[in-house]
Amino acid sequence: MNVDKYDLPLSTTSGRAAALYREGVDLMLSAWPGAAERLSAAIDADPEFALAHAARARLYAGHGRSAEARKEIKAARGLAARRGDEREQSHVDVLALAIGGRSPEALDRALEHAGLWPQDVLILSLPLGAFGLFAFSGMADHDQARVDLCERHADRFASDDWWFLASRGWALAENGEVARGRAMLERSFELRRENANGVHALVHAMFEGGAGADSDALIEGWLPSYDRSGLLHGHIAWHAAITALDRGDVANALAIYEDKVRPSVSLGLPINVVSDGASLLWRLDAYGHGAPADLWRELADYARAAYPEAGHPFVDAHMSLVEAATGDRDALDRRIAALDAMVDGNALAAGPVAPAICRAALAFATEDFAECVRLLGPAAADVARIGGSGAQREVIEDTLLVALMRSGETARARTLLDRRLHRRPSPRDERWRVQLAA
Repeated sequence: MNVDKYDLPLSTTSGRAAALYREGVDLMLSAWPGAAERLSAAIDADPEFALAHAARARLYAGHGRSAEARKEIKAARGLAARRGDEREQSHVDVLALAIGGRSPEALDRALEHAGLWPQDVLILSLPLGAFGLFAFSGMADHDQARVDLCERHADRFASDDWWFLASRGWALAENGEVARGRAMLERSFELRRENANGVHALVHAMFEGGAGADSDALIEGWLPSYDRSGLLHGHIAWHAAITALDRGDVANALAIYEDKVRPSVSLGLPINVVSDGASLLWRLDAYGHGAPADLWRELADYARAAYPEAGHPFVDAHMSLVEAATGDRDALDRRIAALDAMVDGNALAAGPVAPAICRAALAFATEDFAECVRLLGPAAADVARIGGSGAQREVIEDTLLVALMRSGETARARTLLDRRLHRRPSPRDERWRVQLAA
């Protein structure tokens, strides 16, 4: 009998197809180039191998190739019904729900599936990560939920399992257990350097621990080994730009953005290209450095084409930064109206925090800093509901902090700065604290 990496049975009778599938899954879980080729070769070796079709469907979906993903998962369901066992059929059904946009059902089914087959890692991974089903569920405590899921199944994974170490370590680091999470992530990196997801998670742990120099050194030493076609190449470079900006090196931050992050050079997913560009350029403006207008225009053109409709709170928050910064008031008003209607109809899991962020972005851009504070004060406390990571959501808190300073609310600004510095040392926050004390 052919089995996967964790000895779960595979329905294929082809040893070659099974081996290629195992390789393809490892490459997909590490966001490393070559996964598509391995999975396609597995299907060539056994065209009726349901899980290979399902994995390729997930890969297509992750690359934004929705039509191909739907076609592939439909084929996988038919094949699993004819030849797959209970686990394979459930696996394909969960992926079909996720690919079909039925995220709440997909999350419920993924957790149920993981309870029965925790080592079926393509399903266990669905709720995890900054863009996983937990993060985009609208939950305020999705960081804790990821930790709980990993801890629940930790005894089913070996101590040297690079994928589980990275997943568990990132969940812990995002949830405040930075030292413990970073240790797991560093062990995962030792076991498999060719793992962009693991390096990305380690950079996040370093960010949460205020270890900007360590993050810079890791990215500088590792990123050249990762092909620019890798999905996370531009996003990991964005982390280097953010740490450069944090220490006041504006020229380097802009150079990294122009070389690796901007839409015309990045081969990353649209959600990363838009959110990375919006948050970096917005920070440049908010910190008083001024983002080049041509970079804003390029990003706005890309973002409008990538996300013509509202309804994804994480994306909407970043789209509002683009629209506010470029003065596209009509587009921002339409976005706010659409989100308000979804909130009124209970159709937006994240609730009113997303339209509040959009309104605050407009207030900030028009220099109505008191109104920005009024809107962002409550919203910032609930910002985790839009999903993403702590590093990504920090732009919202930065906006509130700058608005507090510019509206003259220095006492509140000092309180927020003290809380941030207690949680995570930051050269930028130290400079702001000195400025406020002067």
